[in-house]
Amino acid sequence: MAKIPAPVQKNEIIDVEFEDLTHDGQAVAKIEGYPLFVAGALPGERGRIQATKLNKGYGFGRLIELQKTSPFRQNPECPIYSQCGGCQLQHLSYEGQLEAKGKQVRDVMERIGKLKDVTIHPVLGANNPWRYRNKAQVPVGEENGGLVAGFYQKRSHSIINMEQCLIQQEKSDEVIRKVKAICQRYGVKAYDESKHKGTLRHIMARCGKATGEVMVVFVTRTEDFPHKKEVIKEITEQIDGITSIIQNINPKKTNVILGDTTKVLWGNEVIYDYIGHIQFAISARSFYQVNPEQTKVLYDKALEYAGLTGEENVIDAYCGIGTISLFLAQKAKKVYGVEIVPEAIEDAKRNARLNGITNVEFSVGKAEMVIPHWYKQGMTADVLVVDPPRKGCDEALLQTIMEMKPKRVVYVSCNPSTLARDLRVLEDGGYKTLEIQPVDMFPMTTHVECVALMTRMEK
Repeated sequence: MAKIPAPVQKNEIIDVEFEDLTHDGQAVAKIEGYPLFVAGALPGERGRIQATKLNKGYGFGRLIELQKTSPFRQNPECPIYSQCGGCQLQHLSYEGQLEAKGKQVRDVMERIGKLKDVTIHPVLGANNPWRYRNKAQVPVGEENGGLVAGFYQKRSHSIINMEQCLIQQEKSDEVIRKVKAICQRYGVKAYDESKHKGTLRHIMARCGKATGEVMVVFVTRTEDFPHKKEVIKEITEQIDGITSIIQNINPKKTNVILGDTTKVLWGNEVIYDYIGHIQFAISARSFYQVNPEQTKVLYDKALEYAGLTGEENVIDAYCGIGTISLFLAQKAKKVYGVEIVPEAIEDAKRNARLNGITNVEFSVGKAEMVIPHWYKQGMTADVLVVDPPRKGCDEALLQTIMEMKPKRVVYVSCNPSTLARDLRVLEDGGYKTLEIQPVDMFPMTTHVECVALMTRMEK
């Protein structure tokens, strides 16, 4: 289909009606079928915009004024919401957010997955959509001779100095404020990415919601950390619950936050937390879900979809630190987990020991290589669970699933678009998608998690 040429001129001011939201929270207005993406507006609203950038097939606009507002519009609670890039939906009521996320899932399942007769349940929302994040990692910079720390401004690397973040736990706010002040007092220099100089790149705070344990991570450009002893002493005196102070060294010119070298400066290597009654050891580099209450909702649904009776062999692809594997192990005969990150597999083994769970086995490697190898060695699975990164499952893994023919596939996804794509592949390979349950893990943002249940069709 030919791309629609822009029916408006750059900088032209026009009145529009907004009819949808994109996956990144921008409103969509169409002029003669040509979509314009505009930040700050909501579906059902009318307003005046200025066309700012026009491409073949789509363009962007700037909201000048609203002439009709949505009943779901609300005033953002955060004073720096309009500048900060951390949230996208604070101007939309929580009821409206859940509806928008549900529509996003339904739309991609039909458009990308070509799935028309699948049960897609309403989004499971959080009891409290605020103060849920158990991890904060903020870049550090300098402004007017002092340290600033906060999220980046939208579409830039300018740091918006932040005293509190309403989607982070209050404890994380306290930790970031106190650590920033302590480093300022001892003259610790912030990293300057344009000159590749300075010491402190990021401050990370991890908090155990159930245990109250706190970890502070300094991400530094250099191994040398000026006034390290004094900084550690003040942190341990000022922050209740502190059990771990870590230094991660990242000397590279990169946007990647963590480097390859991590060392304990004080206390323990890990903090502990619980999802349900399962305990997890969390290191500085561990992937651990940032919303433990909604994670339990998600994993309980995955466990329900797995339909385990105690007789099944289960494979958990992309197992991370074993979070889903250990949930599944409660009701499975045996669970085999695979993950590419060696440190995550060490964490997974430690977490199994921590909980006295013995019917799990973890292996390091790419799921798309390890699982086909297992299959060639004669291993089969009754249930296969996947929880891939945003890019979705590798083609080789999908092919192996279709060859291995597990009775059930439970697909946990953080990206509805790649979920829809992969479900289509598996449907064409002999599976039927029975139901999809979206879960709101990240209120005030555009992200939505899903868990899908597929079953093998008998021929």
